[in-house]
Amino acid sequence: QVHLVESGGGLVQPGGSLRLSCLLSGSIFSVYDMAWYRQAPGKQRELVAEITRAGVLTLGHSVHGRFTISRDNAKNTVYLRMNSLKPEDTAVYYCNAVGLVTGHNYWGQGTQVTVSS
Repeated sequence: QVHLVESGGGLVQPGGSLRLSCLLSGSIFSVYDMAWYRQAPGKQRELVAEITRAGVLTLGHSVHGRFTISRDNAKNTVYLRMNSLKPEDTAVYYCNAVGLVTGHNYWGQGTQVTVSS
């Protein structure tokens, strides 16, 4: 019933910027805590950023000061704004939603971000 679709990934040069979007459908967006995770080849999935339904932000140490997460409840969309991108940011970025009422965990299909010259 709940579907997450990421968009906005692509190839960007080091130092560049990119904005990822994740659209939630099939449920009421405002009741979900939203997050972005990423997984690089050969590495474990890691939390990049989270924004709760109350708007409280959590940013991973590796991206703090460079990335920011935001949400637009009217558009059922969560964003990840990425600035000062580095090659080590290269990964598949996944959107995540957790319903506090149901406790269910949902994932998008992922979008590839490649930072390279």
